[in-house]
Amino acid sequence: MPTQAVPAATRTQAGLLEELSALYADVVRRSNERLAPYRARYPQGFTDDACNLADYLGLRSHDLRPLQARLVAAGLSSLGRGEAEVRANLCRVIAILGGNTGCGTPATAAGDGAGRLEHNTEHLFGRRCRNRYARIMVTLPTAAATRDDLVRELVAGGMDCARINCAHDDPATWQRMIDRVRAAERESGNHIPVFMDLAGHKIRTGPIRPGPAVRHLQIRRDDYGHMIQPARVVLTPATTAAVTEYPEQIRLPLDAELARQLRTGHSLHFEDAREKHRVLRITKPLADAAWLAECDGNAYVTPGTRLRWQGVSQDKQFIASDSYRIGPFSGKPEVIRLQCGDRLLLRRDMQPGRAATTIGPVRPAEIGCTHPAIVGQLQPGASVWIDDGKIGCRVVETNTAGALLEVTHAGPKGARVRSDKGINLPDTELSLPALTAKDLEDLDFVCAHADMVGFSFVRTLGDIDVLRHELAARANPGLPIVLKIETAAAVSNLPDLLLGTLGQHALGVMIARGDLAVELGSVRMAEIQEEILWICEAARIPVIWATQVLDTLARKGVIARPEITDAGMSVRAECVMLNKGAYITDAVGVLNDILTRMDAHLYKKVSRLRQLHW
Repeated sequence: MPTQAVPAATRTQAGLLEELSALYADVVRRSNERLAPYRARYPQGFTDDACNLADYLGLRSHDLRPLQARLVAAGLSSLGRGEAEVRANLCRVIAILGGNTGCGTPATAAGDGAGRLEHNTEHLFGRRCRNRYARIMVTLPTAAATRDDLVRELVAGGMDCARINCAHDDPATWQRMIDRVRAAERESGNHIPVFMDLAGHKIRTGPIRPGPAVRHLQIRRDDYGHMIQPARVVLTPATTAAVTEYPEQIRLPLDAELARQLRTGHSLHFEDAREKHRVLRITKPLADAAWLAECDGNAYVTPGTRLRWQGVSQDKQFIASDSYRIGPFSGKPEVIRLQCGDRLLLRRDMQPGRAATTIGPVRPAEIGCTHPAIVGQLQPGASVWIDDGKIGCRVVETNTAGALLEVTHAGPKGARVRSDKGINLPDTELSLPALTAKDLEDLDFVCAHADMVGFSFVRTLGDIDVLRHELAARANPGLPIVLKIETAAAVSNLPDLLLGTLGQHALGVMIARGDLAVELGSVRMAEIQEEILWICEAARIPVIWATQVLDTLARKGVIARPEITDAGMSVRAECVMLNKGAYITDAVGVLNDILTRMDAHLYKKVSRLRQLHW
């Protein structure tokens, strides 16, 4: 009998079966090797979550693109959606190929990776109470401590989780925020977890020495030079707290006695720094005994400027006095503007920074650092980024004064160095403790009141061990930890951070895209945020998509089209974070609408084919 020819399709599938079987064996081998260093941390054996993550890392150590193309051509799974169940996904395809080729390869029963991810998500955020997959986390502004209506509006608009940033405010303010969250929780009937974010080692620029103490009051004119709006100024008693009304207006301190006697319609006459006569008209009372005033001419006002008060008493008598003066105030920080090629000395101390000097001995601009010790750890050639990447530098040399930097990136018009702006050192492995003294102090409050804690600037598995020890010392060893991935070191160490902790402690991951984009570069950031989503899905760990989501809308009340697309893609995470802003309630409502709509179209990497109505 002649030998029957094997169909080409069968030969192709037999080749795929052989290749996939070898791939499966290699994934198992690599997975075991990946897990070996952590055996001492898992005396009861590895969890399914840890095993699946190790499997995924083994699978992704291969370039699978050629194999994927052949699998798709054969009408089979491309292996591109199996993060949550790596081995089961491989075995299903192998079983199909075995059946098609007569090899009879049995399928392995699938686990419940998606169910495990949902379980871990609910452990952090509670049960889902809205008609969408992703939760909304909102960073509470200070006003949330005093305004009951603000927190209620945020919850009604779609907030599922409240974030408190420990870098701002104080425990008393945090407590008032939490009280209002709990009240809104009771009213809505939905659990609203409180996420408290440790400040961590936020390296920032130091202060800048002040320039001349003078305030410039400016009127607004139309194209023909006619005044369309007088100059406005807030007059504040020197003894009162900062007035929050009219934040964009200049503040001038007044004698408290004068402030108490002022009334709408009174006027304050003065000679400005140019000896020009000007008049401040009192137009409106503000909180804390402050007043809003207007001036019909431009004026340069200095501390000690004599005021001649003119008003009318309650019995309609004319009042005048020239015994009052503008109170003391400091000048605005000196302007330090840098161009590419300029030099900047990053000081080893917190002496006020200053601009470059060109008269007499030429000296570069200088700025201090909130962590002076790190300056000594910089090496020539290392990159330094300032103010969210607006200024890029490289270290030229180090000396006893600090590190001399050369500006390599400052934009076509240069860039201004300001105080209290972040400094990123992506090329430098810093020797810093896992937790700052402030973090340790704040942990006392966090452990007593929060539902989860954000671990800022985590770098190593040892850092997590330190935080877990501190949680146990405060009688809250099970408080869930959210790892904030915001440095190049954290990205490199992410598998180690997860494999050493999965099953040992409840975890979440925040993609802190602001600092991370500076550390990695914006182009690399686009790729890394995807990889973090995949790795965390393989580990069945919930992800928080953070930084600048609908940022323009939250701060300015204007929707930017690119931010709409970004918000739409955030639906693949388990939670999306909004930062505070004057229009935060609007931003919550818009994000809630976007996530609800996108939920019908996308789950993780899987497109959902909802019926279209065209």
